[in-house]
Amino acid sequence: MIWQTLQPHVPFFLKSWKGLLIFLIGLSLALGIGQFNPNLPSVQGQTIRVETAAEMVYQKLPYLPKDNQYIRQETKQVDPDFTLINRLIRYHEDLKKRSTIFRLDWQLTLADYLGVNETIKEDRYPGNSTLTANPMQSDIQAIRQLNRRQRQELIDVLVSIYTPQPKPAENSSSQTESNPTGSPRKPSSGPTLSKPGDAQLLGP
Repeated sequence: MIWQTLQPHVPFFLKSWKGLLIFLIGLSLALGIGQFNPNLPSVQGQTIRVETAAEMVYQKLPYLPKDNQYIRQETKQVDPDFTLINRLIRYHEDLKKRSTIFRLDWQLTLADYLGVNETIKEDRYPGNSTLTANPMQSDIQAIRQLNRRQRQELIDVLVSIYTPQPKPAENSSSQTESNPTGSPRKPSSGPTLSKPGDAQLLGP
């Protein structure tokens, strides 16, 4: 009914759904909505399984407890991949919906485990509905036993795992082609671009 009312007032090429669709696609391209930027990381490319991320953490920080002795209700068997870090990541990403690439978000999650931020709800904790015993209290105790340096190392590793890696610099052969004489280039006199982490240099 609304479409019939509006038809006399719209251009002739929009009087069909096909024309309207073509118009909207063209408008989105004109506004840059559909523009592809090769410098932006692919969301799909950044997807990483929780089990894989947890295993990478244990490879870099082998002193962390695994606490993977819990039994699944469905299989009545121990799931060795359902580790402490596995559950911490699931709590952080699935339950709290926090970003995995920002250090502050991981600090907030550890603050939850330390009891100085948000209260962790036992009935929603990872494993509550799938394991024969809720691992929440044991996980909280395990995180609280880590010292400050170990907690910082854990955050650093988690951020490095989930942060998109920068593209590698051009190799020497491509540089030689762009500068066939091999003579050293003069340094640019313009300002240099800031790099990730530069803001931390301003701190005390």
